[in-house]
Amino acid sequence: MGPGQRLSAATLASYRKNIRLHIDPYLGAQPVARLTGAAVDAWMRQLEASGRADGQGGLSARTVRYVFTILRSALSNAVKQGRLPVNPTDRSTAPSPSEARPPEMQAWTAPELARFLRWADQQDPDLAMGWRLLAATGMRRGEALALRWRDVDLDLGRLAVRRSVGVVKDKGAGERLVEGPIKTGQSRVVDLDAGTVAALRAYRAARGALTLDLVRDSALVLSNLDGTHRHPERFSRRFAGQVAQARKALEEEQLPVIRLHDLRHTHATLLLADGVPVKVVSERLGHANATITLTVYQHVHPGMGRQAAERFAALLEG
Repeated sequence: MGPGQRLSAATLASYRKNIRLHIDPYLGAQPVARLTGAAVDAWMRQLEASGRADGQGGLSARTVRYVFTILRSALSNAVKQGRLPVNPTDRSTAPSPSEARPPEMQAWTAPELARFLRWADQQDPDLAMGWRLLAATGMRRGEALALRWRDVDLDLGRLAVRRSVGVVKDKGAGERLVEGPIKTGQSRVVDLDAGTVAALRAYRAARGALTLDLVRDSALVLSNLDGTHRHPERFSRRFAGQVAQARKALEEEQLPVIRLHDLRHTHATLLLADGVPVKVVSERLGHANATITLTVYQHVHPGMGRQAAERFAALLEG
């Protein structure tokens, strides 16, 4: 990638991995100046047919579009620097956004969420605090795992989301956890409900009884007991494990399987379905704008259109 581009450590590591696996083996031997739009199209079709690094078939349309974006960005940078006259990706066609849909999201109902949180709190209050915090704020996993006590104001009942932690994997050097800015680069304040504030107070008191180091202003709220960051991927696996255990304990039909990230979807879905304005939900989630929220959660809105029509009719009738 070009020197003028500002990329987080996690994004840079992801770009390097995809270049190594999906770009260099196919296009690396060809001079960039001779690369054509047709060659880029042929490369993408090859990735779709047999691009998996393990040899087990092709890449999804979403992954191909992501890799295409990396190549396009690098070539655009070369054009800006005068090292390339035109960008060949301008004459090629990547999978469309509709083809490259993200995995289908799942969400719990309010009773399902409450049922799980009650169960989890009896099993492991430490982990349950993490699940509750994610569900009550809509924070992303990395944001919650980078939250520090100085970011939390229990008296005012709010917290500030200022940073995120992610896993950076370097070829031949293992992996490391790196803190960086949040996805949009802009911090936000999220109000907390009274129940979550009370849970945080009890959680902080319990941690402080173990050692004051865990409740200092600079301490991570959801840290390991030695004060270090929880590993994001292991955190997700712990959630999946607890959901599986809860399904056995509570009867499977009472608790559908969801991923950790779906707690964020659950937060947004419950609020939107209850009539909370899209702009408010968008600000809580940290979306760049409300259009993103509307696009992602359009499935929540079918009944709202009918409700709006009926309200308009009521206005006319006085």
